[in-house]
Amino acid sequence: MFADLGHFSKLSLRVPESIFWPVYVIATLATIVGSQASISATFSLISQCMSLNCFPPVKIIHTSNHVHGQIYIPEINWILMLLCLSVTIGFRDTELIGNAFVLAVITVMFVTTCLMFLIIVTVWNRSILLAALFTILFGSVELLYLLACLTNVSYGGWFPLVLSLFILSIMAIWHYGTSRKLCYELENSVQLDSILSCSSDLGIVRVPGIALVFSSTPGGIPPMFSHFITNFPAFHRIIIFVSIQILAVPKVPPEDRFLITAVGPRDSGFFGCIVRFGYKDDRDDACEFENQLLKKVADHLLRDASEISAIHWPSDVLVDDISTPSESNEEREVPVREEVRELLVQREAGVAYMTGHTCVKSHSSSSFLKVIAIDLIYGFLRRNCRRTITVRLGLPHASLIQVGIVYHV
Repeated sequence: MFADLGHFSKLSLRVPESIFWPVYVIATLATIVGSQASISATFSLISQCMSLNCFPPVKIIHTSNHVHGQIYIPEINWILMLLCLSVTIGFRDTELIGNAFVLAVITVMFVTTCLMFLIIVTVWNRSILLAALFTILFGSVELLYLLACLTNVSYGGWFPLVLSLFILSIMAIWHYGTSRKLCYELENSVQLDSILSCSSDLGIVRVPGIALVFSSTPGGIPPMFSHFITNFPAFHRIIIFVSIQILAVPKVPPEDRFLITAVGPRDSGFFGCIVRFGYKDDRDDACEFENQLLKKVADHLLRDASEISAIHWPSDVLVDDISTPSESNEEREVPVREEVRELLVQREAGVAYMTGHTCVKSHSSSSFLKVIAIDLIYGFLRRNCRRTITVRLGLPHASLIQVGIVYHV
């Protein structure tokens, strides 16, 4: 800038040849440090968008046991590298790259000012007049800069506009498809009483074993389970509906990880379980997960008993070790011992993992744009994004049952 103003000559700004390479290395390192802020901000934005169901699931690596926001996303890091190389190789001109960069910066400033209007009104609880004055004061100046930068759209400024429009379309379609999928699951969730009442009419039989049915809706029965028993009228003697939650803490204590609830009558064999993990917890040991879950179910069954002795789990469980200090509690503890004994017997028969393999489709009466958004784009994203349940727990394929079902949204 000073050279353009004539304050310094070109010779005074030129790097001597003797120190050219050291200066070149330092300048490159400074560029890397400066770009790291943008890279870290991108990781944080992607993580927040995933929490709001506005971005497909990607692998997030938490690099700190204390700072929740210190993350690394390998896929996004590679995409950023490819975009940087594409821009550098494609434009090959610092002026064109500068036009694209300036338009991106001023657009971010103008959007931030518009969002500040919402922050002032909803978060700070200030008057709408004050928020409007702030937006008009700063937004008018930034709008003038934005209109001036729009003249460079044909000279490199088109790239950030096209890229932002592409990312916005992906986020909007993913959010719309995910929200429609969740609405379908809530609207088509069934009650356990209706399943039990129709068991005799449908000829449903109970087979030995335990089934862990994974659901994305805590406290409800997923549509894929009713779809399964409709086409295959049989299910295990003990059914546990499992919902996984990832908390914003590094590790969850084992005693607080499982929240067991009874679903339906006590003798029906149906349970609900919410499993809470921290972002640094190991989740790839399915055998240990199974042992801890079933032990918590046994503890839930024994909770109504007045007094119990220690239970050794899982191989040397002695149900007869339950102490009966008084005759008044004996009649209540006998069914409890039988339920725990039944749980152990069914565990020896085998444990199966049931997950849903859903396919979201639009209705036949949907518009052309909805067909493109749901059937093509959203379907493509779901087929290529990470499978959350099987990846998080490392479920064994030999015991995994995937139930295919089509959601017409």
